[in-house]
Amino acid sequence: MASISDFRNGMAIRYNNDIWIITEFQHVTPGNWRAMVRTRLKNAKTGRVVDNTFRMTDTIEAVRLDEKEMQYLYEADGNLYFMDTETYDQTFIAAEMLGDRKRFLKEGGMCFIRFLEGNALTAELPDFIDFLVSEAEPGVRGDSASNVMKFATIESGAKIQVPLFIKEGDVIKIDTRTGKYLERVSRG
Repeated sequence: MASISDFRNGMAIRYNNDIWIITEFQHVTPGNWRAMVRTRLKNAKTGRVVDNTFRMTDTIEAVRLDEKEMQYLYEADGNLYFMDTETYDQTFIAAEMLGDRKRFLKEGGMCFIRFLEGNALTAELPDFIDFLVSEAEPGVRGDSASNVMKFATIESGAKIQVPLFIKEGDVIKIDTRTGKYLERVSRG
């Protein structure tokens, strides 16, 4: 059994006779009421997302998931396929399990695949990934106000906002949790 204060992102719990992954949590102490934790849970089998509030006195069964670093290969028929680079074993997960973060998958990229009893449940991308800018609008001369952004397309096909000085061919670092530009790694 685990205490509610042990919650962390990515933790798996058994709740209502199902396995859930904690995707977000927030400790809340409203006035002189008792503390609680608001969570966003993703069902490990169906991908359904629900919001739930736990009281600090609740106890939850923590579920141990095995984790293995695997290489992303391709997407087909609504599934994402991954390969173990040591044994060349392949596995897949449903594409909807990654949600919006799927747009940051690139072929050959490494992910952490979580398994329950030998079945792949979900994939966790690295928090920061470098991408090649495949298409960027030109920065307009005279647009020099601070924090002016434009849209650029990265090699995975995702469109993100970047500063005006980013050009096609640049390599940039992206935070996959928020989808935001962090820095330019190299010039194109």
